[in-house]
Amino acid sequence: MSTTSTPREEPPNNLASLLIDHPFTFDEPLLCTIDQIMTAGQARSKARQLASSLKGRGVLPGQGVAVQLPNGPEVVVAMMAIWISEAVFIPLNPRLPRAEIDNVLEMTSPVALITGDGIDTLPDPRPYEEGAAFVLWTSGTTGRPKPILHSHAAYIELLDRMLGPLRSGDRRPERKPTPNLIPVSLALNAGIYNVLFGLRAGAAIVIMQGFETATFAELVARFEIRSTVLPPAAMAMLNDDPSISTLKPLKYVRSITSPLSPLQARRFTERFGAFVLNSYGQAELGEVIGWTAADAKAHPEKLGAAGRPHPGVALKIVGDDGALLAQGEVGQLMIRPPNMAIGYASGTELRDRLDHEGYLSTGDLARVDEDDFVWIEGRAGDLINRGGNKIYPGEVEEVLQLAPMVTEVAVVPVPDERLGEIPIAFVVSDSDINSSDLDALCRTHLVPYKVPVEYVRVDALPRNEAGKLLRPELIAQHARSVT
Repeated sequence: MSTTSTPREEPPNNLASLLIDHPFTFDEPLLCTIDQIMTAGQARSKARQLASSLKGRGVLPGQGVAVQLPNGPEVVVAMMAIWISEAVFIPLNPRLPRAEIDNVLEMTSPVALITGDGIDTLPDPRPYEEGAAFVLWTSGTTGRPKPILHSHAAYIELLDRMLGPLRSGDRRPERKPTPNLIPVSLALNAGIYNVLFGLRAGAAIVIMQGFETATFAELVARFEIRSTVLPPAAMAMLNDDPSISTLKPLKYVRSITSPLSPLQARRFTERFGAFVLNSYGQAELGEVIGWTAADAKAHPEKLGAAGRPHPGVALKIVGDDGALLAQGEVGQLMIRPPNMAIGYASGTELRDRLDHEGYLSTGDLARVDEDDFVWIEGRAGDLINRGGNKIYPGEVEEVLQLAPMVTEVAVVPVPDERLGEIPIAFVVSDSDINSSDLDALCRTHLVPYKVPVEYVRVDALPRNEAGKLLRPELIAQHARSVT
């Protein structure tokens, strides 16, 4: 006796299965915005239709397809259609200028570009590695962003690794998960990851088309969001908006994209009653360190830590010579997860960043305390060496944020003939700043060599699309001011 079955529309271990096999029925809302609802059935149908169009345009398995669409369900549909076609998803920020679009297309060599006007085919496409799923971009805080290539199998493992502890701790595993609210661009690592995380969990996806405090509060209430993600800049906007009086029923917020100030975390928790869970990851690794709800309840005194390593993640702290450092000492953070990116889409690999044990050099400075909580002290390249004395900018910034006049602050090194480097503080404030008051505050909490030599008021700090601070731009700005 033999049996037959309907062929699957995507190969095994393909991320398109997150849509095709999603548990929602045809008429259940799956992809939502403030004014749009796309059901699970509609999303599957649209993805299949677009996949058919891509194949009709000659898109072959392993070729890249770039997508430049505004945030919304259509981005998710395009992503899934590309994977049904066994092609590679290449996200483009819809706000990129033409010159930057051309640069991205040159680096990634896709066969097609999907925009609001349709599908354009492109010349000279390059084939990608077997099993390649999509391209993410490094933050670009220290140079031009680099395209990083992730595989279907490794990313599914990452999602299941993250979901495992949540599923095991769910006392009612049969209940339907609450929707996953996505408040960031779907062209960013955080946006893509949280869409895929929500789909893998069997949840609906609520997409913000651009972050606005009132819209965020409305979506939280309408979809009864109890847990979500937010960049630090968005938390600061909510903290500072007097019109937002409640974010109920929100209970937990996971901080993403850039380091979070413990001060802002405390403000958010005190005002809205939602505990802020920090986390740490890189585009090459995914999220590797974070908090659980149990840790949040047991260790409120650890607010400001990145959290503990996720299951299966090994890490170590080493000195400049590569030797292991003792508990509590600050050094370079090295991480070995179960899986990581294939390499860079430009064709280069991650091998140059691995040590002999397979640990990836993150470029970040950190320490691990007696309870295995990881504390990120900053980028190794941001460390200020003042005449041999080491200054971690984050420590100084946290002190300056205690001043009522300070909204945001960044401390950066500038050259000095005698000491090599000295710290300068760039302060965002709604009013004039009093340098003497800021100096006195720093001297109350810091040893003298950590105190900035100058306080410069600015209207805003330069940040990239992910909200990460661009310290080199501040250094260049100061250099221009003294020439």
